[in-house]
Amino acid sequence: MTKPDPLLDALAQVAFKTTTALTEVAGDVGLTLPQLRVLGILRGRRVRMSDLAAYLALEKSSLSGLVDRAEGRGLVKRERSEADARAIEVFLTDRGEALARAIEHRAASAVDDLLGPLSQAERDALLGLLAKALSD
Repeated sequence: MTKPDPLLDALAQVAFKTTTALTEVAGDVGLTLPQLRVLGILRGRRVRMSDLAAYLALEKSSLSGLVDRAEGRGLVKRERSEADARAIEVFLTDRGEALARAIEHRAASAVDDLLGPLSQAERDALLGLLAKALSD
């Protein structure tokens, strides 16, 4: 029997712990994890529905339902794009921006628990390595 790849195993554990923490944070404010992701993606910007679907790896019909629910809660709005009248853009309302800011603080605290053993220098190094791994 072969041993698991320790890097792959560590990444999977970090992903699981991070997802669990973010799911708890989302649940505390009555959101699902996909809704939390929408708020994070939309912070401070307008995004075409098609691009948002791609970011979330969702079919457009699934995204429409997700955005409908967020819009019903007053967190997002949709408008036609000024640059391309065929496209619909979605963005956070003031209420959505305020909730996203509040969630960011709670999420940072939850992730801080995971990263607690790391020094600031180690956190900075980890950030640099992750940015390099995620660059296109």
